[in-house]
Amino acid sequence: MKELKGRVAVITGGAGGIGRAMAERFGQEGMKLVIADLKQEALDEAVAELRALGYEAIGVRTDVSKLESVEALRDATLAEFGAVHVLCNNAGVASGAKGRIWEHETNDWGFAFSVHVYGVINGINAFVPTMLAQGDECHIVNTTSSNGGFAPIASSATYATCKAACVTISECLWGQLHAIDAKIGVSVLFPTGRTKGILNTGIWAASERPPEFPADHEIDTTSAMAGWMKAMEDAGTPVEFTPLSEVADTVVEGLYADRFWMVEEGRFEDTVKARTQIILDRAHPLYG
Repeated sequence: MKELKGRVAVITGGAGGIGRAMAERFGQEGMKLVIADLKQEALDEAVAELRALGYEAIGVRTDVSKLESVEALRDATLAEFGAVHVLCNNAGVASGAKGRIWEHETNDWGFAFSVHVYGVINGINAFVPTMLAQGDECHIVNTTSSNGGFAPIASSATYATCKAACVTISECLWGQLHAIDAKIGVSVLFPTGRTKGILNTGIWAASERPPEFPADHEIDTTSAMAGWMKAMEDAGTPVEFTPLSEVADTVVEGLYADRFWMVEEGRFEDTVKARTQIILDRAHPLYG
């Protein structure tokens, strides 16, 4: 995009983590902000903080797994600001799946897909027709992960599968928009920063399951990150955190440059090459 100042950005999962960091960075660029999140208290707090910084911002409670809720988000955006220029499909959850892939419950898969995959699909269905009708320069950013896009991790099958789907959806969307010469860019965000470390996005926090996807087991998603960090410490690997602001910088730079792959240079080149070689060698797909 040539200009972000005065444009309108919609960010799902915007009350915390990467979404919150993107909102603040967009505000620095002079954008008008629409923050969507399922948690009303966190949403209200984030909007208050953004307004205190001098940014134009509203919050809309949104369940991205439901099209009608995302359509309501679109309508609220248009009612407040009259247009939408950047859509960040960023909302995410930890499904709480336990054990090996054949031990996962159907509802673990359903819950993960409802947010990570249908959240993106619903965002596309609700906002793309409006963007096309505007005829203005717009952009869609879909948050995915190296776990699914570059190097799936065997211990997180539901998450990796959903994120791989998001990559393919984004590629198809880009191709179809490009075929009709639409002024809508598409990007896949692989959250990284210049500082190599863990992204503490809050996604490991336990998510409340909707009634249509009840869990038959006790969900303790917070232990996953704690266990991972302990394993790193036991192996003598320092645990460092990447500032989420660096991820937001990558997004803004990618918007100006119209990059499809939003990823910090130097972070995944070796992984991509290794995975490609494994495919060419018809070897086992996982590392380690």
